[in-house]
Amino acid sequence: MTQQYPFFVRRDLDGFFGLFVDNLIQLLLILALCKGLCGMTGDGAYLLYQHILPGAAISILIGNVFYAWQARRLALKEGRDDVTALPYGINTPSLLVYVFFVMNPAFGKALGEGQTPEAAARLAWEMGLVACLGSGLIEFFGAFVAEAVRRRTPRAALLSTLAGIAIGFISMSFALQIFQKPLIAMLPLAIVLITYFSQVPFPFHLPGGLVAVVLGTGIAWLMAGLAAVFPATVPWMTESTMNLQAVQEATKQLSFYVPAFAGGAILARLADPAQWIGLLSVIIPMGLFNLIGSLQNIESSEAAGDKYDTRSSLAANGIGTICAAFFGSCFPTTIYIGHPGWKALGARAGYSTLNGIVVTAICLTGAVSLIESLIPIESGIAIVLWIGIIITAQAFSAVPREHAPAVAVGLFPAIAAWGFTVTQGAIFKSGGKTLQEMLVDPRANVNDFVLHGMISLQQGYIFTCMILAAISAFLIDRKFFVAGVWSLFGAFFAAIGLTHAYQLNGNVVDFLFAFARPAVESATIYRSGNVAVGYLLMAVVFFAFGRYFAGKDDQERIAH
Repeated sequence: MTQQYPFFVRRDLDGFFGLFVDNLIQLLLILALCKGLCGMTGDGAYLLYQHILPGAAISILIGNVFYAWQARRLALKEGRDDVTALPYGINTPSLLVYVFFVMNPAFGKALGEGQTPEAAARLAWEMGLVACLGSGLIEFFGAFVAEAVRRRTPRAALLSTLAGIAIGFISMSFALQIFQKPLIAMLPLAIVLITYFSQVPFPFHLPGGLVAVVLGTGIAWLMAGLAAVFPATVPWMTESTMNLQAVQEATKQLSFYVPAFAGGAILARLADPAQWIGLLSVIIPMGLFNLIGSLQNIESSEAAGDKYDTRSSLAANGIGTICAAFFGSCFPTTIYIGHPGWKALGARAGYSTLNGIVVTAICLTGAVSLIESLIPIESGIAIVLWIGIIITAQAFSAVPREHAPAVAVGLFPAIAAWGFTVTQGAIFKSGGKTLQEMLVDPRANVNDFVLHGMISLQQGYIFTCMILAAISAFLIDRKFFVAGVWSLFGAFFAAIGLTHAYQLNGNVVDFLFAFARPAVESATIYRSGNVAVGYLLMAVVFFAFGRYFAGKDDQERIAH
């Protein structure tokens, strides 16, 4: 034990590279989606570089500095020097949902009404700000009741959701990217596996994450050079997309962008409820998802040995999102999944502070595009892949051994959500083409899915993961009445449309709350009343069996 807690340790560099890659991916997504779906190009590009990215910088800096300070405070309080700060950044699900279901529809509607592309892009931005503010308010006020939820929820129910997300959205997604460009990504993968599995120090004590990124970047540029000199080389030698022209184009965006207060734009939209009342069907579930997801990550950090105060952690997250909205960013922030992974790396608080400073610098200078043109994302994704592996392992190791099956049950909805995301993405990209026409390289395989079941299971999957895992854990403990209560929660959520229900318009799936009309009359709709009845039947069975089993707790367990 020690009363010394360093501001920065060598392993913070590894943690920084992993967290920075994750944040950088979100920033690159913002650029791609806002340009392609919200018209923020040409005359509308100022919305990205003068408002959204600077606003994101403010929110990320505030959160990263707070969680680094929080870690230092916990370390000094407990006399430890191994406390790791909670990871923090832009929330990926909210980013995607707000672009597809808030900003893009507003942009398309404005264009349909005859507005100019720039005016339509500005409307999309303002509606995104309203959605972001709503999410932040839900996260902030939810912080005052979340601890009560946490105390009454089995750890298996909280961690299994994270494990499902880690398997699909982190581990599988990045594993596919590694084998999509193996020449660039597999050598960094080897470095990462040696660093974190074997835990062997590199010469001169160089951080393994830094070595991986440098080698991957070097290989990518070497391949690009060879392809330019020998254009007739074998096809797999041309998988690098690095080129000097892209670097030159990216430098044109370099400048210094001062964050601007966007409260006036928000108030102008809020003054007309007819413009935003329909967004509540998106804002409310996403705000709740962010709140529950952050709560699960706090539970994950405690399981890894760092017990943070729930209320202040969640409140800071909400404040970060509110600041994002008021300074121009449409995208909520969140406590990231992955604390156990950063802790296993040896990162402490310095990685969080460094991440906040670096991300802020590249957002305020418009350097995101330049970084994209210089460093291939494949050079750093192995670090994030390893984080996903650690999260999944923790879900099974940090719960009572007998609760491991409950963790497994809780994985299914999250895996369904990832599978649907992959399927939906393939359909979006196909443009009516066949798989053979799309499959220029051997990169995908689409099997026969039970499509309705997959969509229904992934709708509100964060809640469904918790409910199914909690039911399973309480049944393992023979607490039949409590399992019945959780089944009633499942029935309620399904009945109101927070889980399982959906409306399908073309390739776009959205929530469909009870008694709400579909956004488009021609949409295919599914109201999950039969799922609610199914949960009620489960509750009846559990209550009945609890009554039957009352007073028989000493009966031995038998295999049927």
